[in-house]
Amino acid sequence: MKDLIKNLQLGLLIIILISTIIAVLMEIINMYLSKSVTLADLLLMFLYLEVMAMVRVFWEEQSIRITLPLLIAITALSRFIILQGKEMDPTALVYESVAILLIAIAIVVMRLRHSKKLGIETKGKKNQL
Repeated sequence: MKDLIKNLQLGLLIIILISTIIAVLMEIINMYLSKSVTLADLLLMFLYLEVMAMVRVFWEEQSIRITLPLLIAITALSRFIILQGKEMDPTALVYESVAILLIAIAIVVMRLRHSKKLGIETKGKKNQL
């Protein structure tokens, strides 16, 4: 049963990777045909890049650290704000900005959690001493 689930996960990873590559190619063709590259286009390309990185990490380690999905969330929210532009209610921009800030704080906390600068050690390291 465990092998079946692992094979299903790897199969889904391949589908995600192929779909992402197709989406990147379609976006490049769209930018070429429209002869313009906007910030929203670039952020979308970063989203695709981060998805491919997440696929690679999961393929190699069979797990995903929370940092990659958080980076994808920040980029997606940023892109959404840019696409909405002036049509958006200013209060909605405040909510989304707060969401981005909270996600960024979560990333910093997770990075610091593994940092020796603050004298914080993980449980495994304490047991080894």
